[in-house]
Amino acid sequence: PGGGGGAPGFPAMAARKRPAASAGDAAIVKRRSGAVENLQPGIPELAAEVASMGLAAYPRGQRAELGYGTAGFRAAAAGLDHILFRMGVLAALRSKVLGGKAVGVMVTASHNPERDNGVKLVEPMGEMLPIEWEALATKLANASDGDLFHVLLGLIYEVGADCSVRGEVFVGRDTRASSARLALAVCDGASVLRATAVRSLGLATTPQLHFAVRCEETCGAYGSPSLDGYATKLVKAYAALVQSASTGASPLRYKPQLVVDCANGVGAVALRPMVDRLRALGLEMELRNDGGGPLNDGCGADFVKIKQCQPSCVDTATVRAVSLDGDADRVVYFFGGSGPAFRLLDGDRLALLLAHFAAGLMQKAGLEGLRLGLVQTAYANGASTACAVKAVGAENVKCAKTGVKHCHHAALSLDVGIYFEANGHGTVLFSDKFVARARAVARPGPASSAAAAAAGQLLLLRDVVNEAVGDAISNLLAVEAILRILDWDCSEWLAMYSDLPNRQVKVVVADRAAFETTDAERLCVRPEGLQAEIDKLVAGAPQGRAFVRPSGTEDVVRVYAEAATLEATLALAQAAVDVVYASAGGLGAKPVVT
Repeated sequence: PGGGGGAPGFPAMAARKRPAASAGDAAIVKRRSGAVENLQPGIPELAAEVASMGLAAYPRGQRAELGYGTAGFRAAAAGLDHILFRMGVLAALRSKVLGGKAVGVMVTASHNPERDNGVKLVEPMGEMLPIEWEALATKLANASDGDLFHVLLGLIYEVGADCSVRGEVFVGRDTRASSARLALAVCDGASVLRATAVRSLGLATTPQLHFAVRCEETCGAYGSPSLDGYATKLVKAYAALVQSASTGASPLRYKPQLVVDCANGVGAVALRPMVDRLRALGLEMELRNDGGGPLNDGCGADFVKIKQCQPSCVDTATVRAVSLDGDADRVVYFFGGSGPAFRLLDGDRLALLLAHFAAGLMQKAGLEGLRLGLVQTAYANGASTACAVKAVGAENVKCAKTGVKHCHHAALSLDVGIYFEANGHGTVLFSDKFVARARAVARPGPASSAAAAAAGQLLLLRDVVNEAVGDAISNLLAVEAILRILDWDCSEWLAMYSDLPNRQVKVVVADRAAFETTDAERLCVRPEGLQAEIDKLVAGAPQGRAFVRPSGTEDVVRVYAEAATLEATLALAQAAVDVVYASAGGLGAKPVVT
């Protein structure tokens, strides 16, 4: 299955019966939904055409049900063809509901192993799919082959779609072997819901897809909706920010050399066209793990963050490095070499570096009355939270549920909202109020001053940042520009605070759905009694903190622990793992925390 609509080589499928569309079907849907006053002619026939292609080329068969979560749909690639086809249909439907605005579909499983894949939909301004549409996605994906016609027909009327509107869908895919096949399924699904224009970006990072969709929505005001437009905007913005603070003297501590671990993923494809252009601006960038090995295997941001060690093919004894994840929306820095000398600069530290830089400029620019704040998740190190409170005030430090969509939503309440998960996934959002105030201060004139220069730099920082979504490449360019302007090396960045020792452990359990959390995932309310056991363990550890939450992307439960000393951290983490494994049906070998 999954060879593409109408593809040769499926003679048996051609004999399958096309679902019959009748006036009775349409009347039933009309009575149930009440979404439209009059039936649009041809909609039952269109739904029947979609169902016919799905049955012929992308049947669901007896595959298990999946839910659209924080990362969209994500599972073993072999079982996703029908879901990718149906998400192409849903993207076209969403575009029509929005009056023909562009909607994006990204084929990726991010930091998951090569054997997995997934799909997520992107809104016109680069936002994630609204929660109410996540339920519709789940309903459409899980419809049986026999019910697909009726379910789709019901959805069309439930959302009040005008199918005569010309839809527009952008499709991007990562470098997994399964991604080209699954991207074709998306294109088939979107194009069969006529009339819909489908544009494939080919190999693209998740942030590049978000960027292109946002550029299309803003008619080019955000940039050119292409992969070259993405590279051009970021390189020019980086150059302008660095040059805005140039004194002509070479930095003393900052060294413009960087090794980039691309996780053998699509980040290498996006970075290659930028390397020579950045070298001409004085930034030497060497790509490692750039496609010659297995994706996310012994490399990548998730590996470095969890294992707290260098990835394969990278040695930072004399140079700093960054690791991207498989679809280049996460980035972490590290330096110091291997073993005890290894030092990690994760998403918490990226957020605080950006906050430190922005806060100083906002003060110089005289932008009083604007809120600068940070959004963290439960995975933020306790020491970073204390540092953040000191930097921007307790009222401007927020904790959101894990998942970029939750952090993004929380950051919208701030004028300069910096959100990063500890895994390196995040960005900075700038409110319209901030932009208007900063532009007014930065406006050239006889009174131009240090305040105007500071406001100008803030606006240039905004140009480097990809506000549409967390973007590893734009974030590493923002960090490199800031380090150069401050003339800092990684040691000075690290010295902003000292991390509490911490460990994150995956525990395979019989049913991750049996776990339920609250308070931004810091408290586990199901299984009953588990949180009480965790609380007892935490009480016995100096500066202890631990929590348990089900993964949104893998069939595991994640355990996080931190404490004042490494010995206490290892003991707390192991004890928490033991409790979870014993009380919640652990499978396989019980993890040993080291």
